[in-house]
Amino acid sequence: MGAAEQGAGQMDGRWMVSARTLIFVRCGDRILFMKRAPHKRIFPNRYNGLGGHLERDEDPHTSALREVREESGLEVENLKLCGIHHIDAGADSGILLFVFTADGDDQTPLAHSHEGVLEWVPLDRVLGLDLVEDLPHALGRILAMKPGDAPYFAHVSYDADDRIVIRYA
Repeated sequence: MGAAEQGAGQMDGRWMVSARTLIFVRCGDRILFMKRAPHKRIFPNRYNGLGGHLERDEDPHTSALREVREESGLEVENLKLCGIHHIDAGADSGILLFVFTADGDDQTPLAHSHEGVLEWVPLDRVLGLDLVEDLPHALGRILAMKPGDAPYFAHVSYDADDRIVIRYA
């Protein structure tokens, strides 16, 4: 079957998603976070991992490595898929988020980024940060994962009062 026969252009009435990656780089008992810049439209001044959109020619793994390199200047090891979030924020399209962890070296200088400020945060301080709203839920699962654990799956949506609802498969 050729590319034209895949049906990608026939999306009338179908749910569409934008593919993104989110990476938590660890170094010992610390995680690299980005405090998003105040001018950012999405999650200004809030802490998140590194990441962004998949490019047309990328798979999630390649995208994760590129995003870490672009946003921090780090080359990471042991990149591991931890979870996949299907996010329905009430629009005509949603987000499919591939969540990874990786091991990094905090001795490498961090790149300056227009996205925000990078900071190595000790694990015992993470929950005290002004995190993106679903991170306290996801980080608990991610940090509890053992080598060989399969990725988790989550569906994220919002209730009538605009409160986040997360269902894990």
